[in-house]
Amino acid sequence: MSSSPRTSPSGLVALHSRREDLTALLTGSLLVSLGLVLFRQAGLLSGGTAGIAFLLHYASGWPFGFWFFAINLPFYWLAFRRMGPAFTAKTFAAVGGVSLLAEGVPGWLQIAHLAPAYAAIAGGMLIGCGLLIFFRHGASLGGLNVVALALQESGRISAGRFQMGVDSLIVLAALWVADLPRVAWSLLGALAVNLVLADNHRPGRYRGMS
Repeated sequence: MSSSPRTSPSGLVALHSRREDLTALLTGSLLVSLGLVLFRQAGLLSGGTAGIAFLLHYASGWPFGFWFFAINLPFYWLAFRRMGPAFTAKTFAAVGGVSLLAEGVPGWLQIAHLAPAYAAIAGGMLIGCGLLIFFRHGASLGGLNVVALALQESGRISAGRFQMGVDSLIVLAALWVADLPRVAWSLLGALAVNLVLADNHRPGRYRGMS
């Protein structure tokens, strides 16, 4: 995490300072947690490890934040092996921040009415923007994010397209705990998340360095 500028493979200086990384982790955690709160308020689900955490939350009644943090624990070894210690540390901080904020925000922000369509689109885009910030600062939300970034680094498929396919499958699996309308709105939310990523996180378009 040197503070002196260096050049990325594209020839553009794109160094992030420690302060910028910390600000990005906080901003990304706030955006993602707010999007997840909108999903939960409307009874929707999401993709990735967050979607699995939602499934377990709805099925067991245990806090979403607990499940989200616990599910991601096995993926840190993969992150360390494939992406390095700095990426793993930032990802651990991002997951911890989102887990805590997702449980804290409902006590700080009360929503009297929330249309499922708005929750799906606004919540999905908030999550997508938060993930984009994490990705551009060498972090993720663990789980499938690690796999998606590893595949993108190898040039096989963009992170957004990979996650769009996997997230859709996870949301469809929610049919055993949710009715069809909720699953349909959840699919719209997953589409909103991954459109943000697919359009803004392509190989060669941007490569932040820390």
